Amino acid sequence: MSEEKLSGSQRGKIRRLSTPHEAGPDEEAGELNIVPFLDIIMNVLMFVLSSIALTFMTTLDVASPRAGKGGGRDAQQNALSLTVIVVPDGYSIKAKGGNVGPGCTDMGAGLAVPKKADGTYDHEKLTECAVRLKHSNDDYADETTVSLTGNPEITYAVMIDTIDALRREPSAAGDDKAKLLFPDVMFSVIR
Repeated sequence: MSEEKLSGSQRGKIRRLSTPHEAGPDEEAGELNIVPFLDIIMNVLMFVLSSIALTFMTTLDVASPRAGKGGGRDAQQNALSLTVIVVPDGYSIKAKGGNVGPGCTDMGAGLAVPKKADGTYDHEKLTECAVRLKHSNDDYADETTVSLTGNPEITYAVMIDTIDALRREPSAAGDDKAKLLFPDVMFSVIR
């Protein structure tokens, strides 16, 4: 088997093609430089993280409303159907018979529980009023739902304090556990 000898021009071409050379600026390079891209992404990420407003939320379990034991027409007729409306001047309360009057002693017009003299909401009087209404009739003993509405200018903190005032009866001296009053709070909207 005879080997053919390469000519000088062939050997030069092979040598030229097999020798590595640096790519020129007009030639495509072998590596992709992603450092500038990562710089842009990091700057955008830092901007987004610094401009996000963090909001911490508290959740309260709420259930659909129930009217009395059976939920039928008789139970709805014997239900208290308590609704508390938080307004800038205090609490307006509605029950089965209509509007609850000032002091929560009878039905009538006006705020059932006005604000205190210092301008804060009177949560203790609201709890007393809810206890009085719930214990006013034996048919209301099993009712656990209250409908709560607030005007748009009422703050979140006032709404949460109102829920707390309606959920439990005040405990007697030495009693570790407070009785549940209206643990199921249903939010409604003023139209």
